[in-house]
Amino acid sequence: MSTVRLFLFVTLLAGSRTYAIPLTSQQTDIYADEQNDKMGNPYLNLGAKTPLIEGDIAIPAGRNALINTAFRWKFPIPYILTDSLDLNAKGAILQAFEMYRLKSCVDFKSYEGGKTYIKFEKKDGCWSMVGDQQTGQTLSLGDGCDHKAVIEHELLHALGFYHEQSRSDRDDYVDIWLDQVLPGLEHNFNKYDDSFITDLNTPYDYESLMHYRPYSFNKNDSIPTITTKIPEFNNIIGQYLDFSALDIVRLNKMYNCSSPLTLLDQCAFEYISICGMIQSPSDDAKWVHTLGSMGTEGRPVAGRYRDAGYFMHISTNEGTAEQSAVLESRILYPKRSFQCLQFFYKMTGSPQDRLVVWMKMDDGTGEVRKLRKMHTFWGDEDHNWKIAHVPLEVAVKFRYAFQGVRGDPAQSRGGISIDDITLTETRCPAAVWQIRNFSHILETSDHNTILTSPRFYSNEGYGFGVTMRPHSDYVDYTGGFTGFFFHLASGENDGTLQWPALNRQATITVMDQDPDVKLRMSSARSLTTDIRQTPDGKVFWDNPSKVGKYDPNCQCYRGASRGWHSFIKHYDLHRRSYTKNDDLIVFVDFEDLTSLIKTEVPADPQERLQ
Repeated sequence: MSTVRLFLFVTLLAGSRTYAIPLTSQQTDIYADEQNDKMGNPYLNLGAKTPLIEGDIAIPAGRNALINTAFRWKFPIPYILTDSLDLNAKGAILQAFEMYRLKSCVDFKSYEGGKTYIKFEKKDGCWSMVGDQQTGQTLSLGDGCDHKAVIEHELLHALGFYHEQSRSDRDDYVDIWLDQVLPGLEHNFNKYDDSFITDLNTPYDYESLMHYRPYSFNKNDSIPTITTKIPEFNNIIGQYLDFSALDIVRLNKMYNCSSPLTLLDQCAFEYISICGMIQSPSDDAKWVHTLGSMGTEGRPVAGRYRDAGYFMHISTNEGTAEQSAVLESRILYPKRSFQCLQFFYKMTGSPQDRLVVWMKMDDGTGEVRKLRKMHTFWGDEDHNWKIAHVPLEVAVKFRYAFQGVRGDPAQSRGGISIDDITLTETRCPAAVWQIRNFSHILETSDHNTILTSPRFYSNEGYGFGVTMRPHSDYVDYTGGFTGFFFHLASGENDGTLQWPALNRQATITVMDQDPDVKLRMSSARSLTTDIRQTPDGKVFWDNPSKVGKYDPNCQCYRGASRGWHSFIKHYDLHRRSYTKNDDLIVFVDFEDLTSLIKTEVPADPQERLQ
């Protein structure tokens, strides 16, 4: 395979350190995940033997789960992960649970008895019942269903939701071409009146995770069965990136959620109240609420060409060295004992400038005054916006704080800025690949271009990396795609690690950079390592020093890559906030799933599964 060499730089922020690292043209063997490297509709289940309506709904006739509150769940929802599931599906289910917790009050727990539960099984496709059937129920994740967004979709059915195009008013927004539907499958386009389902007083949502794709149940591959009255939405309906904004509104309305479970705080500084953050009048410097513009300090609100918004800034080109200002959050009350503080920062002053992240905790008396320094960021020659993650581990009430410290005002021409803070009760990503000038990469690369990330390390110590093809070989009716592929890399811990590296789940996430985490529609895919072999008979996930190719850029061996040509549409990259400030941000995790190999527990004998 030929490659095109690109002489440009990316910024890597993994943990707390920042590096400028050249992208390489390292040649690597790339393999697709056969079951998931396609963009066909996973909800059609054309070969399923289970009686289904609308492609993926198994429901007893006459039950109205959406309107009838008797079929609403009580939280947390008990679940069983049967051992018929692929290991990758088990990990993806837990990822989907975390997205529900992050964006709603919906919660889940392992089954401990009782007549109500969801039993995840590998059956004939991706399907679910609608609402709590109150006798235990199956949610099927067959081949190709081990995708976070697919699982979110099926769980929305289980929570009581039908497909978007089933609404009584759907004919105002879409056209259904029944003459193009496979014979005998026309019933999949039924609509229901508002005595059966309700839209919860929300507008029609073309972007809903619950909407059909244009070519659903079509008999001619080139002719759609559903088109939108506003043509621009034809390329949007049927997305399965993540929940849409209205999906979350409806979910929270249905279950009377007042706030998400694992979102503690977020702030984009767009209002003068600055999200309740405070400063001490005794500081000898000050964080200033600042309105930026393109070409200055501010991050664009959304997309490459939007006007810049507000951010917080401390000037370091005035005053004296070691003067500082502290910006503190309001008091927060965690439910878990681990958190991740994510934010963007920019340092345009001297290399001696410092941005220090502090945590102030309950000292045991009820007063929040016990200090702990979490991390220090130093100025450098890179004056671009960077993303940062700081892990916190606190189980008592606390505040987080940003201290900006002037290093050498005589050598400074700027200062320190922070923006788009998100604090969640989740784990921080193991690695972050921040790719600069992504639009230029798309414009100047072709199908032979391969970009390779730096080497990262997992929490266990495995080295790994990501390969990106800006223009993959996959196309559909919306246009081209960017592909992402995961590989192992040799590293300093290889002598003590277990090889081959089996039963580990690699997750690649392209971040939607919307300031509101509830509105982000990040694209994520996962694969789990197994005993498979490469075409030349090598164990795919063995030590890269044995089965890989040497890369002089990292002075390491890189194994073959496995992933998805269809990872993300170029259309989606342009329409949402994936390339804010023209940076594409990629998160990568590599987690041990060995504990999930045996998870099945029996339901109570008197229970009857439908």
